[in-house]
Amino acid sequence: MSSSLIRKFPDPILRHPSKSIKKFDSSLKRLVDRLIKIMKSQPGGIGIAAPQIGVLRKVAIVDVSPKTPNSHLLILINPEIIQVDEEIILREGCMSLSDYTANVKRFNQVSIKYRTLSGKMQTYTASGLESRCIQHEIDHLNGILFVDRVTSIKSDVFRRKRYKS
Repeated sequence: MSSSLIRKFPDPILRHPSKSIKKFDSSLKRLVDRLIKIMKSQPGGIGIAAPQIGVLRKVAIVDVSPKTPNSHLLILINPEIIQVDEEIILREGCMSLSDYTANVKRFNQVSIKYRTLSGKMQTYTASGLESRCIQHEIDHLNGILFVDRVTSIKSDVFRRKRYKS
């Protein structure tokens, strides 16, 4: 899958809040399958939100298992953060701003509520990289980009290094 499927900043769709999912049907399943396929096709892809492919719906996928043992793929529909713990600053990047990384302050642990593909309400607590990724993807659903969360564009945003093979 091509990275051209990912909407890139300054695409205005990335700044629009998404709408909640009300119908849990086959079209939702197709959207989820498409998101997973596109995310897995991206180098280092560990999360994706529907607005990144031009769909303003509250659907996000998080899978940090390639980088964090004992984690698994999460399908988050209408996710909301319900509890947080301790803020830390770490570097993060985004497929929609692929040329940059930034030091971003996020919560080290979050508890969320969300719906499953069948519409069942769930709660989940994540920490570390998984927590950071969940917050990043929920921000996408609300029209917020990771660079909006930096303290200083001059000192906290970095051009991503590209290495020749």
